[in-house]
Amino acid sequence: MRIEAKLKELGLTLPEHPLSVQLPFPWVRVRGKRAFISGHGPQGPDGSLAKPLGKVGAEVSLEEGQEAARLVALAMLGSLKRELGDLDRVTAWLRVFGMVNSAPDFSRQPEVINGFSHLILSLYGDQAGAHARSAVGMAALPFNIPVEIEAEVEIDS
Repeated sequence: MRIEAKLKELGLTLPEHPLSVQLPFPWVRVRGKRAFISGHGPQGPDGSLAKPLGKVGAEVSLEEGQEAARLVALAMLGSLKRELGDLDRVTAWLRVFGMVNSAPDFSRQPEVINGFSHLILSLYGDQAGAHARSAVGMAALPFNIPVEIEAEVEIDS
């Protein structure tokens, strides 16, 4: 329970349940020693969609976008905990794909997704937390969320 202890130390709470939306796919799909994490948006501790909503660079500031990305990390960790039972089963973060709901002239998507990466690195360290990453701008995202991120991790079987 090393990761959960770090979360508690940082005063961070995982959402209690996934966003209540009917989906034809799982939030986390485990196959062998890998877990594929579907795209997550920012959630509050109660599982609701976190605000603000809108495009980064217009209705949402860079700093608010970074915070949204950090909340996405917590939402993903909540889904991983529900699926794996223990966040310490994650042995490596392999790949992260970050999507930013961007205003037409906004080009700082990597800085937004840093909110996600910095939290994962602080929890898992440089060895297990380091990940390949993309950060791209999108014309729109579901529910008008500012950030959506999907990932792939290696796990203990």
